[in-house]
Amino acid sequence: MRHQDVTLDDKFLLTEGRVYITGVQTLLRVMIDQHRLDRAAGLNTAGFVSGYRGSPLGGLDQQAARAARHLQAAEITFKEGLNEDLAATAVWGSQQANLFPGARYDGVFGMWYGKAPGVDRTGDAFKHANFAGVWPKGGVLAVAGDDHSCKSSTLPSQSEYAFQDFEMPVLSPADVQEVLDYGLLGYAMSRFSGLWVGLIALADTMDSGATIDISLDRHRFVLPENFRLPAGGLGIRLKDQPLDKERRLRTQKIPAALAFARANRIDRVMLGGSRPRLGIVCQGQAYKDVIEAFAAMGVSAAEAQALGVAIYKVGMPWPLEPQGLRAFAAGLETLMVVEHKRPLIETQARAALYDLPAHARPRIIGKTDEHGRPLLSELVSLSVAEIALAIADRLPPGPHMDRVHDYLNRVSAASMAAVTLSSDQQRKPFFCSGCPHNSSTRLPEGSRALAGIGCHYMASFNDPNTDLTSHMGGEGLTWVGAAPFTEEKHVFVNLGDGTYNHSGSLAIRASVAAGSNITYKLLYNDAVAMTGGQRAESGFTVPQITRQLAAEGVKKVVIVAAEPERYEGVRDLAPGVEVFPRRDLMKVQRELRETPGTTVLIYDQVCATEKRRRRKRGKMAAAPLRVMINPLVCEGCGDCSRTSHCVSVEPLNTEFGRKRKINQSTCNQDYSCLEGFCPSFVTISGAENANRKALPALMADSTPLPRFEPFEGVKNIIFTGVGGTGVTTVASILAMAAHVDGRSASVVDMTGLAQKGGAVFSHVRIGETEETVIGGRVPAASAHVLIACDILVAAGADALALYAKDRTVAVGNADFTPTADFITDRDVRFDADAQARRIAAAVKSYDSAPAQRLAETHLGDGIYANMIMLGFAWQKGVVPVSSRALYRAIRLNGVQAEENLQAFELGRKAAFDPSSRGPREDDAPTPETMPLEALIAHRAGELEKYQSRAYAQRYLDRVRKVQAAEAPLGSDALTRQVAISLYKLMAYKDEYEVARLHSDGRFAAYRAETFSGGKAKVWLAPPLLARKGPDGKPRKMAVPGWLTDAAFPVLARLKGLRGTPLDLFGYTAERRMERGLIADFEAQVDRLAAGLSKARLNLAVRIAAAPQQIRGFGHVKEASVGPAKAEAQRLWREWEAAEA
Repeated sequence: MRHQDVTLDDKFLLTEGRVYITGVQTLLRVMIDQHRLDRAAGLNTAGFVSGYRGSPLGGLDQQAARAARHLQAAEITFKEGLNEDLAATAVWGSQQANLFPGARYDGVFGMWYGKAPGVDRTGDAFKHANFAGVWPKGGVLAVAGDDHSCKSSTLPSQSEYAFQDFEMPVLSPADVQEVLDYGLLGYAMSRFSGLWVGLIALADTMDSGATIDISLDRHRFVLPENFRLPAGGLGIRLKDQPLDKERRLRTQKIPAALAFARANRIDRVMLGGSRPRLGIVCQGQAYKDVIEAFAAMGVSAAEAQALGVAIYKVGMPWPLEPQGLRAFAAGLETLMVVEHKRPLIETQARAALYDLPAHARPRIIGKTDEHGRPLLSELVSLSVAEIALAIADRLPPGPHMDRVHDYLNRVSAASMAAVTLSSDQQRKPFFCSGCPHNSSTRLPEGSRALAGIGCHYMASFNDPNTDLTSHMGGEGLTWVGAAPFTEEKHVFVNLGDGTYNHSGSLAIRASVAAGSNITYKLLYNDAVAMTGGQRAESGFTVPQITRQLAAEGVKKVVIVAAEPERYEGVRDLAPGVEVFPRRDLMKVQRELRETPGTTVLIYDQVCATEKRRRRKRGKMAAAPLRVMINPLVCEGCGDCSRTSHCVSVEPLNTEFGRKRKINQSTCNQDYSCLEGFCPSFVTISGAENANRKALPALMADSTPLPRFEPFEGVKNIIFTGVGGTGVTTVASILAMAAHVDGRSASVVDMTGLAQKGGAVFSHVRIGETEETVIGGRVPAASAHVLIACDILVAAGADALALYAKDRTVAVGNADFTPTADFITDRDVRFDADAQARRIAAAVKSYDSAPAQRLAETHLGDGIYANMIMLGFAWQKGVVPVSSRALYRAIRLNGVQAEENLQAFELGRKAAFDPSSRGPREDDAPTPETMPLEALIAHRAGELEKYQSRAYAQRYLDRVRKVQAAEAPLGSDALTRQVAISLYKLMAYKDEYEVARLHSDGRFAAYRAETFSGGKAKVWLAPPLLARKGPDGKPRKMAVPGWLTDAAFPVLARLKGLRGTPLDLFGYTAERRMERGLIADFEAQVDRLAAGLSKARLNLAVRIAAAPQQIRGFGHVKEASVGPAKAEAQRLWREWEAAEA
């Protein structure tokens, strides 16, 4: 059945049929449906939700805000908690509303939510509230977000044991459908038993979307007939004594929960038989994995049943209902318990079956096998392949084993590919472009910092002086315990404003009380950045925070701001608080570390990603300036990356070598890159995107339709991408399109911390019909389609393990997105072709298109590259949805719909017509790839423009001399390096050359490819005019375009003065050094040519390349000379030792 008229509100409005909905949205649907069920039963109830955001429940508050009118219609109140335990206390209060006169409803059903660390910290509130109980017409669900694989947490988690300690029954849904079913069942159980009920929300379930049945009539709950409720019931009551609560909980409430579980068959036999031998017991995600394992091995349910396999699905892992388990286990030879992480069911199963006679008691295996050896790991998360192998070893022989071994061999081959083909580079999470953490986490020399949590945690990835974290709200308190026992006098500690609001303010209070010598670096970025950019609940302003800190007894509070001018009219800061620009950060930190006691540096800069969101929504003014780098002037020194730590500063291959560019699609206008000491930076105001113009519209019939592959069963599609670029959105659009087409669909996003520029996976699974059963993640060696929006992620070990040579059709984005390694290693190389070869070796077929370049040149923004890749893959005929459904899904998404439709069609065209793809950015000629004679001629021509024909001839004479000496050796490697290095030294960029390179028309043409119109300013540090910064080095200033337009051509024509007594610039130490470097290298070239031999050739090449490490301007260039000379001297010593 097609759902052409689907709307985004269906997920909450429809009361029968199927909808596409995410795991997080389903939690809200549970509340809405509970109200509907109560109303149908004649009850007037309301709902209350409170908790604290955290992966995988980080977006629940945002979804609640979007669904506000639906929640309001269902009498549901949503209140963000200040932190988890206070939110739980508020939910506890919802059960007390009917204890007193004035209650407006028959009862209030409550929901608490939080990730696993929040469950831990809320233990006291949970125990008190659970012992107290719930209102009989209310009930409470406690939703625990578990991150088994530690994708977005400081520790891996498993909350069942915590709930067991709180004596709260635990429900474990296997998928999005069961989140709805178990959520409503949980309320019914809570009301009957008087207990709070825990609901496990795994990352794989919450970070996923699926088509589910939302018909209300599927929720029919049975009250146990043989269970007598005590007088007064099991609900919350007044004047209840602690020991009475304990007695009632242990002797009546928990038995009531077990009775309810039996009556409603929460635990049930999913696959039975007349005489089963092997019984598999599993819960939640593990159940889906077991089903997936049989499917992967090609063993149908009927076949498994005939082989003596039975499956028992546990919906309530604690307390385990024993009667059903005993009935299932009767007659089995082996009982295999499959569960993720630590064994919860297995230990209860052993206890439940202990009293059975020996002949009736099966062998129980799980974490260990029949001989006590390790079997199913309790670390990380079980894989389908791991479960399949354990099952396969216990199946009887027969023809089915051929299919079983085919799958296991496929997995083995994929595992081998993951080892032998995986890239040695990784896409690790990093701060977003323009992120304030890029600057705020920097430290003065000689200091170290405690990392903090959230985005601050990533500071420890790249800074050797930032390490160690604590639980949320404990920041800095480890120093209280360490300080008395070390000679170290002071540390810094990172703290976000969200954490400060949550509980971090208490940590500062505790540090003050302990007399701790510590500086808190409190980043006020106006957003809880790690979980989606929500604002802190208190809404405190910086002035309010300064007054709070002063009242707490903090010795000194200082503000460092990206926009200090915003504080000019502020009068309500605490007394003595000073405001500094961010360029003074190091000076301020040095002062604070010398200040005894607890001090706080408030770093005020809005979260870069949130700034981008607000600008898109019109809630923040557009950025006034765009930044460009003139690649002709750029030296590739990396100082702009060093000062900004910004991933939008990217490498640019040119015929002059590797330079820098600003990725205009990702740049968040932080402007910290301007602090790099380099005259190549240009800011432009009032410019428009030159590529975001009206294009001839590509229609659905502009490209012939593909011929689609036959489709049966389930199609497994893997997306790989870079976190934060929208790849998960494209995957969700595809899943929605499948729903529109009347197919079942699911998408599981593997993001977590990777959302911050790391490796992201989306597993999309599409069923042949609406009734086709589909699982979660794509199992190992089972991907039918790979859409590699990022080829580095696709060439990683985790991705390669998903492909199979006999089935995976792969398409990739040929444009390589640089990794954050480029920030700290200016010479790191990215080889897109090498990654493509790795992928191609592991799949059935591979094709690629330069999606980033196509998106930028045709649509003006690289963000559309992922949609281009979807169109590219669709045109191959391997994505089983109609174009009509995709068009509908794109429009439903609502964000730049027309541009995304054009991107989809652009991808289709690129797949159909390879000539339309055009070149990749990496295809630009470079000194390493240009033919040698073309390189020499090009450099000679440039030197003639730089100075004179005679100057160019001086260059040619040296190069030809080396060429003649090298020719008898059958090599040109030395000549190439001499040609590159000698040009670099001779064409040193003095004031005349910088003026020429800015004004000779080439940069104007380069700029016009990106921007049209606007007024430009060049950032320079002119001699005599540039002021010194706090570090004593010259600071750049913005020189207006009208001035440079007038002065630069004149200055460029004065190049004839270069090196003469009339060259005023030539008297500086830097210019004298540059002329000396030329002379020194010319002498070295002569020496190389004179002593060259086969044995010395490799050394000669390395000596000739050494000057290429001399880069930059001013103090940056000066600092690079020493290491380059030292390297050359070391190589010359080897030269002397080598035989001629």
